[in-house]
Amino acid sequence: MIKQLKDNWKLFLLASLTLGLAPFNPPHILGKIEWIIGGSAFSGEQAMQAKDWFDVLLHGSPWLLLIVSIVLNLFALKTKNDLK
Repeated sequence: MIKQLKDNWKLFLLASLTLGLAPFNPPHILGKIEWIIGGSAFSGEQAMQAKDWFDVLLHGSPWLLLIVSIVLNLFALKTKNDLK
């Protein structure tokens, strides 16, 4: 599974730039993150409900997978350089 996470970084990048940012103006995930941390993007609205948390999971998971893939690739590169 770790090999798949390392090798599929291009897929994760594509998913992050499409699903992770959709709708694009403004990027939906940024508004949700601001809402979570208590910013003013959704001021005056109710607290986040289950569907909002699912939305964060849906739009945030490609970014999380991309970050994990990048970290694994950087760690593998460092390990490979240390062996030389």
